[in-house]
Amino acid sequence: MKLGRNDPCHCGSDKKFKRCCMNSSSKQHAQIYDDVEAMLAMNPGLSLDEMNVALQRKMQDRNNQPNADFCGVTPTQMGNWLYAPFDELEWVTISTPDSLVASPVMRYLALIIDEAMAQDGSFKTTGKGNLPLKLVKQASELLPEFSVAQFERGISISEFAGSNEDKFNALHYTRVLAEISGIIYRRSGCYHVKKAAQKQYQALGIQAFFKPMLDAAVSKYNWAYFDSLEYDVDLRNFWLFMLWRLQSHSSMEQLVEEVVTAFPDLLLAFPTDGYFSPKEQLSILIKSRFVERFLQFWGFATIDPRLNLNDKTDARMVKIQPLLKQSFQFTINP
Repeated sequence: MKLGRNDPCHCGSDKKFKRCCMNSSSKQHAQIYDDVEAMLAMNPGLSLDEMNVALQRKMQDRNNQPNADFCGVTPTQMGNWLYAPFDELEWVTISTPDSLVASPVMRYLALIIDEAMAQDGSFKTTGKGNLPLKLVKQASELLPEFSVAQFERGISISEFAGSNEDKFNALHYTRVLAEISGIIYRRSGCYHVKKAAQKQYQALGIQAFFKPMLDAAVSKYNWAYFDSLEYDVDLRNFWLFMLWRLQSHSSMEQLVEEVVTAFPDLLLAFPTDGYFSPKEQLSILIKSRFVERFLQFWGFATIDPRLNLNDKTDARMVKIQPLLKQSFQFTINP
């Protein structure tokens, strides 16, 4: 039997369903119904137009109130973080760091551009269309300079080194982002750096491409590209919320709890009959796609893969790197 919003909640809390286990979307609808009932009771002569105006004001007021489920962020602020274009994000300042030597992605991009610039703007691909082995070797040799080097145990299992591009995920990721960003393109068996990008590089260095590459990473690149998980949830809309929370506490376990609380409907996308619960499956996605790849590939954070390898729950701490705080300054006041 379907519970009414004013019925006792099935969890046994003795609270009304609308005040307890009802999901966020349904709660919003219930609150609107309550507002309508209250207004009609106090003003039975209200016209439909007057009712709509009053409801719009109430919704606007509610959207500008801190929401505990969003860790104190208002619905208006959250709406901007979820749906605004990269260059229209508010309550955060995204800056290009003075030095990008700690960022694998930006170091690899510099190698690609330097290789092309040394050969009049282009270089030959392999027969398969990948980056040449010479460049792959140069990129692999950079590993000791990155914070993730402390966790790498061998080239054969490394994301940050490899014998060719297919076995070097962070480098392949960089090349894909460079193409998506319009910095490079492939034609006639060569990779070319666009003329405009060459001029930008000569004038501003690799810093010129930090924001375009970041924009591509969070809004255009497919985060599921490297895995073949049978469940799939697009986490890109939530990247800034997750970044803000991790910068605050560095805890994977707490991050997952906060994401589930803020966006409970995400769990509905996961199967419930597997070895892992929906929440555990979401945790796996956040760790692999957001932390291990996005944050680590960019040099924003690291996580030790050697801890809790057999633990289905993820209580690991993420180590925030200086580059993250140099790049993102949150001005939100929950």
